[in-house]
Amino acid sequence: MISKINKDAVRRRIHTRIRKRVEGTPQRPRLAVFRSIKHIYAQVIDDLAGVTLVAASSAEKDALDGGNLAGAQAIGKLVAERAKEKGIEKVVFDRGGFLYHGRVKALADAARAAGLEF
Repeated sequence: MISKINKDAVRRRIHTRIRKRVEGTPQRPRLAVFRSIKHIYAQVIDDLAGVTLVAASSAEKDALDGGNLAGAQAIGKLVAERAKEKGIEKVVFDRGGFLYHGRVKALADAARAAGLEF
């Protein structure tokens, strides 16, 4: 019997491999990105405490559409501003198994431009 491996299973396997190396600490939390067809989500996570410190997503009430580059840039800027308010300057970037390309790259570049270091 032949089993097909879908794209999400491949992405999850890649994400597991990335997470072996990338860990968020209180001094340098993890900026995790998840991208769906319609939305994009970003969280700043302290893995040692198991706590989400800051979050932003295009699914929020006043956010732009997350299915395009402009929406991803807006969420990157928003998550960086919220992180700066909480005193978070440096993060490690977790692309979530997605290619560093398109909306994921746009979110990362916007977060960098807004003042986050990674």
